[in-house]
Amino acid sequence: MELGLQDRVVLVTGASTAIGRATALAFADERARVAVGYHSNAAAAAETVALAERRGARAVPWRLDLGEPGSLAAAVEQVRAELGPVDVLVNNAVRWPDRPAPGERFETAPPRRFTDSVTANLTGPYLLARAVVGDMRARGWGRIVNVSTGLVEDGFPGSASYVAAKAGLHGLTRVMSRELASAGILTNVVMPGFTPGERAMPPGLMAKAEAAAATGRVSRPEDVAAMVVFLCSAANTHTTGEAVRTDGHFLSPT
Repeated sequence: MELGLQDRVVLVTGASTAIGRATALAFADERARVAVGYHSNAAAAAETVALAERRGARAVPWRLDLGEPGSLAAAVEQVRAELGPVDVLVNNAVRWPDRPAPGERFETAPPRRFTDSVTANLTGPYLLARAVVGDMRARGWGRIVNVSTGLVEDGFPGSASYVAAKAGLHGLTRVMSRELASAGILTNVVMPGFTPGERAMPPGLMAKAEAAAATGRVSRPEDVAAMVVFLCSAANTHTTGEAVRTDGHFLSPT
């Protein structure tokens, strides 16, 4: 299948490891020009860049902080200067909230955890999309994927700040679809399940997660990357405003 991504400029946030790295490398396989977004792990981002270049793609690292809105437009300008106007944005980066303290309840959780999560995991992607949509609109073509979680549909104890922010991405994506599709810009959500490498899992949770999926295994970063790349490609001509699960029909264990 021809994906039409050669020489497209692709921004992937959180691309230093796990899902983000797999996604950046999948775009590299299509000969896209890839901006490897990272927050603090410059060495891992440089490794992703090197792996992408070995696959014949042009790639550059770019640092940004989703919790600092002022840094986002500057990061997009840097990418524009080095690679060109942005064709594809993958909002993959996540700011994990602190784990609940022992004995913590919904009503005793610190409000700051909630507001910090919304700033990084919802406001940040929103501002990045705003920063790239103008170039997409000018060319009449663009693709945006927001990476979320199946927990938005299933819920999970102690995850209110994270899940609420990710749920906001779903509403934002649907609004963007209605506003931008006529300009040739398609926007979708991809929802991974438990994916090793994204965050350390408590003991015993991996076995529960494997049993909770119809496929009998947890998600691999490459599973998620394949769906993201398709939705961001020229092969996707009519899918927009959708939330697609890539979790093997997963039911969150508690």
